[in-house]
Amino acid sequence: MIPSLLNIDPLLTAWLQEDIGRGDRTTEGLELKKTGSGYWIAKSEGVVAGLPVAQRVFQLLSSDISFDPTVEDGEWVKIGQVIAKLNGPLSTLLTGERVALNLGMRLSGIATMTRQYAKTIEDLPSQLVDTRKTTPGLRILEKYAIRIGGGKNHRMGLDDGVMIKDNHIKAAGSIQGAINSIRQTIPYPLTIEVETTTLAEVKEALKYGADIIMLDNMDIDLMKESVAYIRKENKQIKIEASGNITLDNIRKVALTGVDYISSSAPITRATWLDLSMRID
Repeated sequence: MIPSLLNIDPLLTAWLQEDIGRGDRTTEGLELKKTGSGYWIAKSEGVVAGLPVAQRVFQLLSSDISFDPTVEDGEWVKIGQVIAKLNGPLSTLLTGERVALNLGMRLSGIATMTRQYAKTIEDLPSQLVDTRKTTPGLRILEKYAIRIGGGKNHRMGLDDGVMIKDNHIKAAGSIQGAINSIRQTIPYPLTIEVETTTLAEVKEALKYGADIIMLDNMDIDLMKESVAYIRKENKQIKIEASGNITLDNIRKVALTGVDYISSSAPITRATWLDLSMRID
């Protein structure tokens, strides 16, 4: 399900305004009065994401546009496959084309790479999650694409949960100081996650009541040792692995027994899926 229109409509409107500016000089110059039809076609293989978003782009320009996907978000498409059919004022089809395609291509690229990462560990208990390394303005949609690809969302923003990272620890003076101070200010439902890079930091985070412990940039042996220690001391603690997660090592990380593996790669390293619109 796409994010609420209350959240995405202002974004889509701003992006349309950015592209159209004072008017679509090319399309307006054609003085088109008629309706027409067209279709979207995949020019590369991958997971489609963002078709409902693209549909909304056209709807914001004209209520007379019909955008009918022939596949659903999350489906794997092949080269040459028609993924949507459009009908309505030709001027609207042409003016909305680029913003709608840009979003569909970007989100589909993220969903495709997410699927590759998630599939590598699909038979293991560990779950793939995203990060806050997102494109400003696109976070809500990029995280939607992560879900479409088979991943799960980490916190949407800083207000979703507490994550004490290395710079917070330095600012507070210690893990103990950071946890004790933050625990007094946050609402009851929020959890506290602590980023650790050594076994000593893992032990300190456990001692002072972290709810989630992140094993950041640890090698596999240290990660195994840390997981074993945490499980021995408190089986309720959730464990997250992060840092330099790749397709080559994600399975080894999952086999250490962590609950979550966070990676920015499906967003920061994704290649756009090549899509195109053709007018009949």
